[in-house]
Amino acid sequence: MASSNLISVRSGFGLAVCLCILAFTACKYEVPITSSPTRNVQEQLLGDWTSSDGKEQMKVRGLDEGFYVVYYDGDLFRAYHSDAADIAFVSVQDLNSKDRKYAYVVCKLSDDGKHLSLRNVNDKVVPKETKDSATVVALLSKNAHNPELFGEEIEFRKVK
Repeated sequence: MASSNLISVRSGFGLAVCLCILAFTACKYEVPITSSPTRNVQEQLLGDWTSSDGKEQMKVRGLDEGFYVVYYDGDLFRAYHSDAADIAFVSVQDLNSKDRKYAYVVCKLSDDGKHLSLRNVNDKVVPKETKDSATVVALLSKNAHNPELFGEEIEFRKVK
């Protein structure tokens, strides 16, 4: 698989990861990483996913060419690719809350496309008080190689 295709596939699955991580960590940011999608919906991401322990289920559907709708553990999220600092991030918005805050997630898809790992951005590195997308991007760029940028990894497998 060509490098650019692999990046596209991985970043598509990054959205799924972002959505899952939102269920584990509350959406806490007031702004997305980018104001609009940086790439189109990735077909490889669409479908049903289950956590490695089988306790969490996630359904990922395309809303339009740039946005996903994710149903995770009874909650709805809107997600889209927000690439920054040469990393395939996803901005995930909680649609169930009044304030509709965001979470920032990054993911890695296995070479066979059946396993997805997700990691959320650590709010000690990108403070939840950050109020504008330009500052978020600057902090992500500054900390792109900081091992503290991301939280714990969560694994999912594709069901269908």
